[in-house]
Amino acid sequence: MPGHGVDTDGAGPLDAALADTVRRTGASAGGVYLLDEAAPVLGLVVLSGMPEEVAWPWRRVPLSAAVPVSEAVREDRLVWVGSQDDMARTYPRAAASLPYRFTLAAAPLPGGSRCLGALFLLWPASHPVEATRRERGHISSAARRIARTLSEAPVLPSVPEHPRHIPVAVVERPRGGQPPRAAADYLDRLPEAAIALDLEGRITFLTTAAAALLGLEAGRLIGTRPWQSLPWMDNAVVEDQYRTAVISRDPVTFTTLRPPDTWLRFQLYPDASGISARVTRAPAPEGGRPEPAGTLAAPGPVSAPPAQAGRLYQLVHLAAALTETVGVRDVVDLVADQILPAFGADGLVLSAADAGRLKITGHHGYDPATIDRLDGLPLDTDVTPAGEVLASGIPSFFVSPAELARRYPRAPRLSGKQAWAFLPLIVSGRPVGCCILSYEQPRDFSADERAVLTSLAGLVAQALDRARLYDTTRDLAHGLQQALLPRTLPALPGLDSAARYLPASRGMDIGGDFYDVIRIDATTAAAVIGDVQGHNVSAAALMGQVRTAIHATAGAAPDRVLARTNRVLSELETDLLVSCLYAHIDLVRQEAVLASAGHPPPLVHHPGGPAGVMELEPGPLLGVEPASHYPATVLPLVPGTAFALYTDGLVEIPGADPDLTALGLANCLADYSGQDLDGLIDVLLRHARPTPHYTDDIAVLLLRVAASVRER
Repeated sequence: MPGHGVDTDGAGPLDAALADTVRRTGASAGGVYLLDEAAPVLGLVVLSGMPEEVAWPWRRVPLSAAVPVSEAVREDRLVWVGSQDDMARTYPRAAASLPYRFTLAAAPLPGGSRCLGALFLLWPASHPVEATRRERGHISSAARRIARTLSEAPVLPSVPEHPRHIPVAVVERPRGGQPPRAAADYLDRLPEAAIALDLEGRITFLTTAAAALLGLEAGRLIGTRPWQSLPWMDNAVVEDQYRTAVISRDPVTFTTLRPPDTWLRFQLYPDASGISARVTRAPAPEGGRPEPAGTLAAPGPVSAPPAQAGRLYQLVHLAAALTETVGVRDVVDLVADQILPAFGADGLVLSAADAGRLKITGHHGYDPATIDRLDGLPLDTDVTPAGEVLASGIPSFFVSPAELARRYPRAPRLSGKQAWAFLPLIVSGRPVGCCILSYEQPRDFSADERAVLTSLAGLVAQALDRARLYDTTRDLAHGLQQALLPRTLPALPGLDSAARYLPASRGMDIGGDFYDVIRIDATTAAAVIGDVQGHNVSAAALMGQVRTAIHATAGAAPDRVLARTNRVLSELETDLLVSCLYAHIDLVRQEAVLASAGHPPPLVHHPGGPAGVMELEPGPLLGVEPASHYPATVLPLVPGTAFALYTDGLVEIPGADPDLTALGLANCLADYSGQDLDGLIDVLLRHARPTPHYTDDIAVLLLRVAASVRER
């Protein structure tokens, strides 16, 4: 995936394709994300019909995030969210930072063997909650058209720092031949105060009466946003109601005070081209407080947020995102991708308190030499303010190098940055680390910004502390897993073997899936695969006991091996059940004898013949009944025969039939039979799981009889 910076190759056709899609589908807004498989994240490239400030928290979306565009790519399907209730129920994090009424669709952009990204479309609140079959077809077709546009470009457009914003194509309304000046003169002669805004919130037209009510001449208002050019409109009500009008396309009304004592009522009427606003004087509310804001389309009180709406929703979004981080790398990536841009920062150093020192756990925007000088500083360091900030628990803000140099003379020379925010990371009074945000230019930190950054530091501290604990547990679990699984598979002349274990995408990276190849003598071996319930240390420990029991009886008939292992598990009185498939391979007899304890049957391919799933009568799971019987089945092993043993994580995919998935994998086994076994396992995994996200552990053991076995 290309890096930052605008790459214009393919940008023009992509912009045109998005604008055409928004127009054809009747959507009010839309955008295109491209997938960076290395990260993996989705980056917003182009946006239409929505202010950039609203979309900013969603500029980069982790592929694993519980949001519609990520789910569309992960599951390769159209995602439809018909209402705000649906959004809150299915995607609570997204609903928290987008508390507006709208309908949304997200569709993957197919690129042949891989997904290129996602298309998202928004409709106003008036859109039906359910999508018709025809509408879904139109959206999927539009996604394919955009994907073709991207595929035909010389290179994929890169993900810019700011997504490109293109206007929504608006059908011109007939004006009866009257010139625009006549319309403006007509409005000016009326006592009505009228204002027109574009979808970015900028004033494009206002009458003389409106300028008089706002208290500022028209020339100083045109091209500005009301809450920026009029300080008394810089409050949560104004910005939040504007966002509601743009996203939901609902008419809204609110009342605010123009100092010292003039109350004004604003009525906003949005459509695809912008917002028309009526401004009238309003009576002073009782107690001198503004009346509750509400939509004209659906009257009723709406509580206004206490802080600036944009900043509040941004903070809610970041807080929700931090709760979804798992490891330290996740925390670092989230801070770098979302928190830095949200506060205009250029650099990040995230350090953790470890054995009396500040060990850097992640950074962004710094060269390696600077990081080497900062890594491992003692907690009482006087090189930077990090140690003092962590000891006192009080954040420090430095607006220029001169201010920082007065207290820490060496600090400004370390990085060449021009402004800094040093934020202590404290959890329950315990220092966890320090987060440093830095800027390329001198910067003043407003009181609001300092308060938000300080609050956010507490959330980062909680996430970092939790992530460090997870990483420690994961590393221990990974070590245990590696100790229990065979380091290498034994060599047996005439039999090639390869294996792979993949943990679930979420969890401790440990489970009960296991595999083994046991050499019995020069011409015989046992192959075994199994799955213990659970994804924890108990499952792994029981897996080790099962492997030991199988090793103790390997070489006996498969039904006897499973029966004895079953009795061992019954004596352990464990609550966990185990599925297992055992195969006794005899290269002289050219056959394998298999027995199953409730395990999926193997995939088999004989050279020159069709591939398939072996018919195998399974016995009960191990640990269910001490006296269980396990039927045996013979599999002929002509030279070149390949067969795959696997755990159910490979074939049990949400929304798919496991039998059909297994049959498709068997066909892959035949189609790619000439590959080396490790490459063949890669093919099977890609076919079953196109994305690197697994809901269950996967173990695969692949065996192939050498073509020269007859000559031995």
